[in-house]
Formats: sequence, C-alpha cells, structure tokens
Amino acid sequence: MKKSKILIATKTYPSISTKYRETVCTAGILLDDDEKPQQWIRIYPIRFRQLDFDKRYPRWSIISAEIERNEKDYREESYRINDSSIEIVRKIDTKKDWAERKSLVLPLEFKSIREIKEQGKSLGIIKPQTIKKYYSEKTDREWNLKQQAILDQGDLFEPSVEIEKIPYKFGYEFLSRDGDKHRLSISDWEIQQLYRNCKKASQGNTSEDKEKEALEKVRQKLEDEFLAKKDLYFIVGNLKNHKNTFMIIGLFYPMLAKK
Repeated sequence: MKKSKILIATKTYPSISTKYRETVCTAGILLDDDEKPQQWIRIYPIRFRQLDFDKRYPRWSIISAEIERNEKDYREESYRINDSSIEIVRKIDTKKDWAERKSLVLPLEFKSIREIKEQGKSLGIIKPQTIKKYYSEKTDREWNLKQQAILDQGDLFEPSVEIEKIPYKFGYEFLSRDGDKHRLSISDWEIQQLYRNCKKASQGNTSEDKEKEALEKVRQKLEDEFLAKKDLYFIVGNLKNHKNTFMIIGLFYPMLAKK
C-alpha cells in the first residue's frame, strides 16, 4: 500500500453488507505531495462507525492514509484503505466563498454523466444545466429480512449494529449540459442525517407529524435554499453491479455569486 493524501469530498449513508455488516462509501480526490488535485477516488469498503474516534475523518478534511487499488472492483477509481494508517491532516474551510475547496474540486469537473461514461470513468462532479425539480418519495419503511438478520448478528467482540432505515428518498430532476435528462436520488450521508436530525428535533405529537415536519425541513433546504441561493454541483457515482446507473453521492454548494 502507498501512503497518500486524499481530500474527503463526501460520504454515503451507511449500507448493510453481508461481508462487512455495515459499510460506507467515501468519495474524494487524490492529491499529490503539494496537495494539487490528481483524480477522483472511491474508498470502499470502510466500516466508518467502527473506526477509532481519532480516525473518523470529517467531510472536507485532508487525510493521509495507506491505500491501494481495489482489484475486485472494475472501476478504476476504487481503492482500499488501511484503517489503522488514517491520519487527519487538516480541514478545508469555506473562507472566501469556498475558494480552497473550489481549487481542489473544480479542476476535476466533468461536463456531464455522459462524458464521465465516455471517458471510462465512474465518479466525478458535474454542474447541471437546469434543475427541473426537487423530489421526495416513500421507500420501504423497514429493512428486508436478510438485511435485518445481518444487523442482528453479534459476536464476542462487537455489539450488533443499528442503522436507521430512512423511509424516504430525496433527489433532483435535471438537464445536464449536453441536454440529457436525469432523475437521480441522493445517497449523501449529510442529507440523510438532516432528515434524522429534523425528525428528532420535531415537536410533533405523533410519529407521522414528526416525519411530515422533517420532510418539510429537508425540502426547505434542498429546494428553497439550495435552488435559490446556492451554486449547486452534484458529485455523482455509479453502482458497481449496474454501471450505467448513477446516484448523487454528494452535493457541492457554495453561495451563488452576488449580482
């Protein structure tokens, strides 16, 4: 494994894995020794919530860690990480309208998902030409029996894992700069956690009331605020077993320039 610097751009909400019980996919940017952006990379699998606290890297941090290509994944951006080697170097702030974040991320921008595919890639950042609408819709309220059985598994050294099932998915319908229409859901941990936090903070009398309030808070953030006030980009990635299916795995949202 090679010691490398990586900018952490986004993390997906934890998913259930037969082999690892719980995994998180991290997308970031591989940096050179001078912290110049080189390429997008995907760190997977990683059991983020089982990491030591001092190794649980926040979003928009630069970490140093030993990584190597994941040869079991055909996607060239996919890497494995040595958990014990993780060191958090520093956090990238939002000063001067996200200037440093932009300098690290936007040099690796793609025109569209079509361009990502044409270049044989599976991960990147795009700026939509037009965002048609934000949407939310119901999904399964409970994990299926197989998933729940995995969560219930325990051993002598590790307690059972709890992952809250979010019974809604959130996303955007948009046109890319090459004119293609897309309807992509968002797997960004930050957005799923927003829903959970809003539901927990709700003063609603019933669970249904709490969910309605949380859904409205998420809508206000992703529609009213982001579409009106933010210069919104999508970090997108495909699914390993469905290479033509992409999701929004992270949102990049500096303020719109003042006119």
